[in-house]
Amino acid sequence: MANTPQAKKRIRRNTARTIVNKNRVSRIRTLVKKVEAAVAAGDKAAATAALAAAQPEMARGVAKGVLHKNTVARKYSRLTKSVNAIA
Repeated sequence: MANTPQAKKRIRRNTARTIVNKNRVSRIRTLVKKVEAAVAAGDKAAATAALAAAQPEMARGVAKGVLHKNTVARKYSRLTKSVNAIA
């Protein structure tokens, strides 16, 4: 258990940030699933729109330090490739 005031404050801040970060990652996962669902359905217009909505949120996750830069770059690449592959 934390004894110093600084450690107690750090625990409070960590729990608050954890909630924000989990919400951010959850939102990103949901947007990525929407892109994948549109690709699976073969709807290029919906997939393109979903990808356009997902990309800024993923970039924000990198900027906030929630996701790793290379992980997001890999996901961008794979999602873009799958959207472009729709006939």
